Amino acid sequence: MSGTTAEIVICGAGAAGVAAAWHLAVRRGARGVVLVDEREPLSFTSDKGTEAFRNWWPGPGDAMVALMNRSIDLLEEVARETGDAFRLQRRGYVFLTAEPSRIAEWREAARATCARGAGAFRESTTGASADATSGADLVVGREAVRRAFPFVTGDAMAFLHVRRCGWLEARRMYGWMLERAQEAGVVLVRDRVVSATFSAGRLEGVQLASGSRIAARALVLAAGPLLAAAGRALDLELPVFNELHLKVAFDDVEGVIPRDVPMLIWTDPVRLEWSSVERRRLAHRPDLLGELPGGVHLRPRDDAGRRTILGIWTWDTRPRDVVWPPEIDREYGEAVVRGLTRMIPELRRCFGRAGARLVDGGYYCKTRENRPLIGPVGGAGVWVLGALSGFGIMASPAAGELLAAHLLGGPLPPWAGAFRPDRYEDPAYLEAFRDPTGGQL
Repeated sequence: MSGTTAEIVICGAGAAGVAAAWHLAVRRGARGVVLVDEREPLSFTSDKGTEAFRNWWPGPGDAMVALMNRSIDLLEEVARETGDAFRLQRRGYVFLTAEPSRIAEWREAARATCARGAGAFRESTTGASADATSGADLVVGREAVRRAFPFVTGDAMAFLHVRRCGWLEARRMYGWMLERAQEAGVVLVRDRVVSATFSAGRLEGVQLASGSRIAARALVLAAGPLLAAAGRALDLELPVFNELHLKVAFDDVEGVIPRDVPMLIWTDPVRLEWSSVERRRLAHRPDLLGELPGGVHLRPRDDAGRRTILGIWTWDTRPRDVVWPPEIDREYGEAVVRGLTRMIPELRRCFGRAGARLVDGGYYCKTRENRPLIGPVGGAGVWVLGALSGFGIMASPAAGELLAAHLLGGPLPPWAGAFRPDRYEDPAYLEAFRDPTGGQL
């Protein structure tokens, strides 16, 4: 590609890069957009998640709720345009607990989150609203829990049903965006950006690993877990790190879990059930023998007629160097299934079926407060679209739209400043996030 000229080069063809290309070329009519990635588009991490979405985020402020509401608006637009080709499910998330103290915490947090734009808050001792499509229902009482979810453990005493949440077939949706973008003139190049050149303080081109060069006026860093490395190639130190998150897919051959349930999340700490023989075998794994944090969750997955369940639980959040393929914890799948039995006891029937499970995962690229980086960075003509952590699938439609507005000009939403890379220069922002919660399940 030596001598090629482009207007905009996007480094990374994951969900974020593809969404940006779609907004730039299809929605905004930009020409000369080039996507550069040495891997297959929508691989690496974009096809390794749970494909879920939610507008349920902690503060301070309403920026994350606003970003996700806009993103879900766009998901629904595309669903209508494609005849729901990517199977957008709107079943919500259900958080469950057996701890009385958590009810008051949920009540306070739900009222605050709903006030930030997530919808209406409702509380009941009989059951959740049947027709609610937004907001949250707090349902208190063991009998009410059992009526709604008869397969859940009998000591569960409350649940919080968060409504504007669900999941989709992400690869199909972002594949559709990529096709539309290419039809609008976007060029996909299988290569890697290794450096950039500037003239009089402005970008003039990028150098590729193959030795080719692309003249360009704008470079978008949308490299997912490789964002820090992409920044360093331009002498930029971006405030990000990576965590490894895994998931397990297993067959519910006994039909324990109905296929129409929402995402189910157990919020209380868990101790795993192991036999004495298993405990001896796991003597080198004290993390699996003691108390693990809450957050183990599942959702059903349509899988060619099979009753497949996705189970997710991250108890190890240490920053990691990116290694591909990632090192998979051989105990992870079994640990997740056993953790899920605290919420759904009948899943004990699935113990020990490691051969029927698939464990994979990818890296979450994060800032310390778990908010994305979207906006100009470094020299004139360089932009960043990253640190989308575990919410890249759900946030990329709105994040790509925001990046296009930054790059091409036009009105920005009032919450755009919350995601600019230069927010860390604002003492008020740093004070607000002195003790960040992160908003991660």
